[in-house]
Amino acid sequence: MQEQLYDQIGGRDAVEAVVSDFYDAVLGDERINHYFADQDMAELRAHQIQFISSVTGGPVDYGGEDMREAHAHLDLDEGDFRAVAEHLETALRDNGVSEANIEQILARVAELKAPVLDQ
Repeated sequence: MQEQLYDQIGGRDAVEAVVSDFYDAVLGDERINHYFADQDMAELRAHQIQFISSVTGGPVDYGGEDMREAHAHLDLDEGDFRAVAEHLETALRDNGVSEANIEQILARVAELKAPVLDQ
């Protein structure tokens, strides 16, 4: 049986570290940090852990809102999506995820671009 991407990147501990670094970067980015003002960051981090676990084939099913519903009120654009993806890529790389696995994860995230941008 082939090892899940989730296990290849280091399981829950790795996902939690990636999400922590990801949000640290996002919150420090003037281009996009305003979207996170007045948000419950503990809740967002928990949802992001579920989300990354889900897209990597981990044991957690993403239980958050539909992507379109969750982001519709934000009026996001291509630049916003790109900035978030860049921070995710950096967080994955900084936590020792291989380039091949980063490509797979980003490809799965890219599939959600249309609903996130309400297209």
